[in-house]
Amino acid sequence: MEYRRLGRTGLEISRVVLGCGNFGGIGSAPELFGRGESEVEAFAIMDSAWELGITCFDTADAYGGGRSEASIGRWLAAKSPDVRDRIVLGTKVFNPMGAGLDRGLARKRILRQLDSSLGRLGVECVGMYLTHEPDPDVPLAETLGALEELVHAGKVLHAGASNVDGALLREALAVGPVYEWVQNSYSLLERETEEGVLPLCAEHGLGFTPFSPLAGGWLTGKYRRGEPPPEGSRMTVRPEPYEHLRRHATFAGLERLQAAAGKRGVDAATLALAWLFAQPLVDAVIVGPRRPHQLGAPVRALDLRLSRSEADDVAALFAA
Repeated sequence: MEYRRLGRTGLEISRVVLGCGNFGGIGSAPELFGRGESEVEAFAIMDSAWELGITCFDTADAYGGGRSEASIGRWLAAKSPDVRDRIVLGTKVFNPMGAGLDRGLARKRILRQLDSSLGRLGVECVGMYLTHEPDPDVPLAETLGALEELVHAGKVLHAGASNVDGALLREALAVGPVYEWVQNSYSLLERETEEGVLPLCAEHGLGFTPFSPLAGGWLTGKYRRGEPPPEGSRMTVRPEPYEHLRRHATFAGLERLQAAAGKRGVDAATLALAWLFAQPLVDAVIVGPRRPHQLGAPVRALDLRLSRSEADDVAALFAA
């Protein structure tokens, strides 16, 4: 495993981050709470992650309606102090934790939600705390002020932003240096963040930890032209974020990616992840395995080490 400082924070994290969004649910969707990985399955994934040297776990208060944080907390409680001391936890706030419950980034809600997250995780402080989505109904200064309060209180080490565009990030940086890194969707099939967000990260020394590095499974090769998606896959459970990929150009690029991966003796997922690790502003990549063996691809990708020109060649597979 490789480790890197997260932007300007000084916080050391593993370059592979374990995404725990499927522990006890499928992300933040209340209608899917109770699905996803059981606690036994989640424990097996966390055990495998630790054995591979993954020391950073990413979750959110709304994942599984609190079930993800609770599973992580019980896993940590069962471990020795040397494990607990090495794990860097990141969690998020914005989405409701159940149907009909409140949401957003108002000061009082952020303070309340962080305390509830700490309770489920069984810790007094989290290393990484993110706003999960922008809140157009709350002044940005109020949200950033609440995050600063939590840092000053010793409950949060560093604050970050997820799912932000360049305009909002620029506005936040004008208010003050509260956000220290960004967590956006980024992959060979989702590159919008290159336009506004990544240049700001470079300019201000912000870290960057992309999620959905395989575009909801599309870059694994599981979705094929003219065939229905596999039973239980993301495109059968929650397809909406990825429906735009169901087009000729995507399938053509995926076929080229598989051919290029085969020439290197790896699978498509490994090559797609290696492309991300080769991006100079990517500190770490968040992966969300459904089974322990799926952690193999990101670890293999770290060893692939694409040069700048090789990474450009991989990106060009989707430009034709």
